[in-house]
Order: sequence, then structure tokens, then C-alpha cells
Amino acid sequence: MDFRRKLYRRGSSFETTVPMPLLLTLDDSQQHDVIFAFDAEKQAWYIRFERREEKLPSSPTRKAGRADGAVR
Repeated sequence: MDFRRKLYRRGSSFETTVPMPLLLTLDDSQQHDVIFAFDAEKQAWYIRFERREEKLPSSPTRKAGRADGAVR
């Protein structure tokens, strides 16, 4: 089975999406890391998923307001 995805430019790097059929076996109540591994001998990339043991701290959200962070 093959999946084709578009490669998007994001600033000085590139990104793509992970196809949903690859995610169906993951428990969506858990957080996961996507691991990309390169086999130099075979010249092939492999993808795997690892469940995170701890949650990463979420980034603080800013409320809409003035540049100094004060909310009107």
C-alpha cells in the first residue's frame, strides 16, 4: 500500500501530514512522538510511533489584547 502526500514549505523548512490510516491503530487519548529513521544501507526512510510517558508542557495561550499583554 502506498500513500502520497504533498510537501509544504514552512519558512526555511518543509512539512507534510501523516496519513490517517497510519494513525488508526494509535490510542488517541495518549500522546505520541513520530520517529523518522533512515537506513543508510537500504537508502530508505521508516516511520514509527512511540507513546510518550509524560505530557509535554503546553504553550501558554495569549488573550487578545494590547501588545503589553493587558486585556481590555
